Amino acid sequence: MKKEIRTNDGAAPVGAYSQGLVVGDFVYTSGAGPLDPVTGEVVGDDVAAQTHQTMKNLGAVLAAHGLGFDDVVKATVHLQHLKRDFAAYNEVYKSYFSQPFPVRTTVGSDLMDILVEIDFVAHKSA
Repeated sequence: MKKEIRTNDGAAPVGAYSQGLVVGDFVYTSGAGPLDPVTGEVVGDDVAAQTHQTMKNLGAVLAAHGLGFDDVVKATVHLQHLKRDFAAYNEVYKSYFSQPFPVRTTVGSDLMDILVEIDFVAHKSA
């Protein structure tokens, strides 16, 4: 059974997808980018600023189901410029977590007008 997560505190979907889904004890987020939840505009001109906004958007989806960054078990990250931006993105990303960090895959991708997109799998303990 699936339950949709919706929040106005995170960026609204720009296509046919949910911000997040609850399936059993797991929460799956859609790929989120650096969009302002109010204006829908891209926030930031560099990967650090865009990563902060992306993490805020994902944090809002997690919070809408009573979860936080400590509940994240897996992250998938897409960077427009993998070699150029990895170090700056990684500094921001790791500031949202404590050890042990979630498992993660980071790849270079052709993104539309943004520098970073991230999705999470989180687990809610009983």
